[in-house]
Amino acid sequence: MQPMSLLVTTCVLFVGTHFALSHPLRAPLAGRMGERAFLIVYSIVAIATFIMVVQAWRGMPPEPPLWVAGDLLWAFASLLVLFASILFMGSLIGNPALPAPNAAFAAQGAPRGVFAITRHPMMWGFALWAFAHALVMPTPAQFVLSGMIAFLALAGSAGQDVKKARLMGDSWRHWAARTSFVPFARQLGGAPWGDTLPRPHALFGGIVLWIAATWAHGALGYMVAGVWRWIG
Repeated sequence: MQPMSLLVTTCVLFVGTHFALSHPLRAPLAGRMGERAFLIVYSIVAIATFIMVVQAWRGMPPEPPLWVAGDLLWAFASLLVLFASILFMGSLIGNPALPAPNAAFAAQGAPRGVFAITRHPMMWGFALWAFAHALVMPTPAQFVLSGMIAFLALAGSAGQDVKKARLMGDSWRHWAARTSFVPFARQLGGAPWGDTLPRPHALFGGIVLWIAATWAHGALGYMVAGVWRWIG
């Protein structure tokens, strides 16, 4: 199999098994196997297919970029990753979308910080991270990988809306009515912009994550990213 065909196949396999086990197959398999056994199988399949994607990615031959990423594009992509990091760190506390015992209670509060931006800050963080990588590494293989990550994140968020409405009922529906799927959609419709100011754990955690991740990008032998492109 050609390297690109292998990459596409493994990406489809990773996404397909994730959605199948997260939605149509979850209830029947968990009911038959038990929740603990199902989670073990789910994790094994997810890890195995992810490793297949990584190996296919590593096997791709060098590809010429479709455009040259200059300093302005790198700066924009770096800020996009910083914003994605803030969304991700902010999503770790008080997130009704996470499978936590207090999810229904968290959904009763007023959306603030990253949740006033979007009710799926973690998933949008992944999608924006993928988009930023495609901007500065514009090769067909990167488009396939970034497209897989973005699709999994955003389609997964849409599926999560349906699942959470079924599991949490009015708690989630009320939360969804006070938040937006697309970032800043409520603010563009007239909601207060001040509510979107990130909380300290999101802001400082996001900055630390961004600095550490972009440093590791260069330290591990990949392209130098973030502020490290302009210092040192």
